[in-house]
Amino acid sequence: MVEECSCEALEWGRLLELVASFAHSSVAREWVLAMMPSRDTSWIDQQHDLVNEMRLLLGQGAAPSLGGLFDPTKLTDKARIQGASLEPEEIRDLLFLVDNIVTWQALIERPPDAVAAQLGGLRALSQLPAGAQLASLAQGLRARMNPDGSLSDNASPELRRIRREIERQQRVIEESLRSSLRRLSEGGSTQEDLITIRGERFVIPVKAEHKRRIPGVVHGASSSGQTVYLEPLETIEQNNQLVQLIDEEQAEIHRIYLAMTREIGGQANAIAQGAATLAQLDTLQARGRFAAEFDCIRPRFADPAAPVMELKQGRHPLLEKRLRAQQRTVVPMTLALDDAHRQLIISGPNTGGKTVALKTAGLLGMMAQAGIPVPAVEAVFPLWDGFLADIGDAQSIEQNLSTFSAHITNLQRISRLADASSLVLLDELGSATDPEEGAALAVAIAGYFLDRHAWCLISTHHTSLKVYAAKRPGVLNASVGFDEATLAPTFALRLGVPGASAGINIAQRLGLNPEIIADARAQQDTQTQDIGRFLDQLHSQLDASAREREDLKRREQEAAREKSRLEGEGLKEWRAKVRDLEQQLQSLLKDFTYQMRETVRTIEDRAAQQKLSKEAERRLARLRREFSEQFNSVVVAQHSGADRGDSNAQPHLARHISVGDTVKLKSLGKTGVVQRQVDGNVFEVAVGAMKMRVARDDIAEVIGAREIRAASPLEAARSRGVTVSIAHPEDTVRPELNVIGRTVEEATGEVEQYLDRAFLAGLPRVRIVHGMGMGVLRKALRSLMERHPHVALVAEAGPSEGGAGATVVDLRV
Repeated sequence: MVEECSCEALEWGRLLELVASFAHSSVAREWVLAMMPSRDTSWIDQQHDLVNEMRLLLGQGAAPSLGGLFDPTKLTDKARIQGASLEPEEIRDLLFLVDNIVTWQALIERPPDAVAAQLGGLRALSQLPAGAQLASLAQGLRARMNPDGSLSDNASPELRRIRREIERQQRVIEESLRSSLRRLSEGGSTQEDLITIRGERFVIPVKAEHKRRIPGVVHGASSSGQTVYLEPLETIEQNNQLVQLIDEEQAEIHRIYLAMTREIGGQANAIAQGAATLAQLDTLQARGRFAAEFDCIRPRFADPAAPVMELKQGRHPLLEKRLRAQQRTVVPMTLALDDAHRQLIISGPNTGGKTVALKTAGLLGMMAQAGIPVPAVEAVFPLWDGFLADIGDAQSIEQNLSTFSAHITNLQRISRLADASSLVLLDELGSATDPEEGAALAVAIAGYFLDRHAWCLISTHHTSLKVYAAKRPGVLNASVGFDEATLAPTFALRLGVPGASAGINIAQRLGLNPEIIADARAQQDTQTQDIGRFLDQLHSQLDASAREREDLKRREQEAAREKSRLEGEGLKEWRAKVRDLEQQLQSLLKDFTYQMRETVRTIEDRAAQQKLSKEAERRLARLRREFSEQFNSVVVAQHSGADRGDSNAQPHLARHISVGDTVKLKSLGKTGVVQRQVDGNVFEVAVGAMKMRVARDDIAEVIGAREIRAASPLEAARSRGVTVSIAHPEDTVRPELNVIGRTVEEATGEVEQYLDRAFLAGLPRVRIVHGMGMGVLRKALRSLMERHPHVALVAEAGPSEGGAGATVVDLRV
């Protein structure tokens, strides 16, 4: 437990009263009111874990039943005494308590599915001692006891028998008395026709003047004396039997209560522990409901090796409660200190929120170490061993202390206790005395606590302290805002800049005589006025900058949303186009399949037809598979951008066409010989005696290229008498290189060496097999080959050569 806490100055008691108001039982309220901050990190973490679990449970609409919770210690101690018997009301209260314990045990054993795996702490907390049988105890007590605490007829067979006998005896007595009433009423001796009870004996009302005429026992008279209550002689024995039965009933009831007391005593430890668990659960649900009401979060604690104090949008819960009642909202506070900057000097206008900032920081730190969630968006604290505050007017007439003396006395105590693990909060440091001396004293006190490495928040109006914060390493300035237009504080805390006190402006807003205000402004020296104006202008610029940042942030968010929307629409459009293209291609494939099968059917030779049909089906399946793979690869590459800017990614155009090549034409289904190239995509082709111009996309494939055997660069050099040697000579260079499975770096090096060897070997054309995939390797290799000095032309392989999974290269030989 943290021993040094300025609880009164930080309103700790009022905060606990607020949290306790959410508890159901007086026991839990007492527990909450006794809470204090702790330095035991394991206990603190456990408490916050339990509160979080309780909040999860409350969020599912489940909660412990706590209506009958009380401290059962006295009753369980009494139940342990040999021969002692609990009163019916006491047993009833214990039964309600045991019912609550059993109900909670059932809930924690079978919680809602959504949170069942997250309640380990509550399950551990709810463990009862070995041998506990509270469920059977509750069931047994409830079977014998009525809700009002009396015993039911089923409490024991003997009690049931006695009560049946009592009922029978009462009927016998009533019949006898009614017979007497009828007889006596004829003579006018009875006052009224009814049967009543006096002293547990059945009697009839008789007129006082006739009492001696009727044999029997008088058991009393009315208040007027005109009526006496008489037990006729013939019912005396019957009443005696009834009284005896009633005595037997009471004896049996006492025996049953003794037995029930012994049963309770046997489970006394379980009841006491279960009640303690319910009390703690009540404190947890009180903290959980408080956290939900004030939008609290679980605080974190900084690493001791790199301590920080960070509070993002922290709110003082007591101030928030008061403002809510006025239908107003609290202004949250944000601050940040680290190990290199442990002191914060807060300045600004009166009534601007400086004191609230100090109290908020201190109170939220205490709440964090007491296991209470804090009202903030984010909170990180060091683990403090003292919360030391000098806030408010501590003047005391009885102790002969002025305001200044009281502050100094408190500061002396704080200076003696404060160390690197303390939070020191000093409000209006250096006030209530001569301004110059107070300012000098304030700077000296601030420096002392800085040297002690204590975490320290100081509010002030002294310019000297603002300058001290600006010049002294380890100290930061902060200010509370002030609206020049309304002459009112904004209560917002801004880090990094000091604030003007604006005392005259505040006085003007509060309605002080204008003549006094004007005279006060005239009394200010020029330097003070310049500093005030500078700070006002600085805060105005900061406000404008903050508004611009918010506006820029809003625009960036809008742009991001618009970009996301457009990308989504573009993706939808692209997918629609792909689906449409797939449907068209499937239709073409179906038509091609139909035409091919019809052609096969026209063959008259049945054996040849079957053989051709099977071969055609196999080829068709292979073509379908290859085409599907190529189509998917192209679609993926186009979508991923791998083919962007790749002029060779056109799988259906014949690339390697030269004069003299034999080519097959799509439009005629015949072959021809290329006579000349008209332009880049038009050729003159001779088909028999006929010559025609055809486009490149009408050429299905090159069937045979003209045979031109030229000497390789290696042979040409040697023929000229040049001696050429190769580091790793090979007998033959294959016209194909497979780099599937290589990384881009590995493949580019291997392809570059291969192209050099192929060029030296005089190969006119080679094929690089790289696979389809996402198209990244294909794009990288094609970019390399287009820049290679030995490469004349790069093109995508045709469907029969691998399509998009390969690239053919013409070399400059």
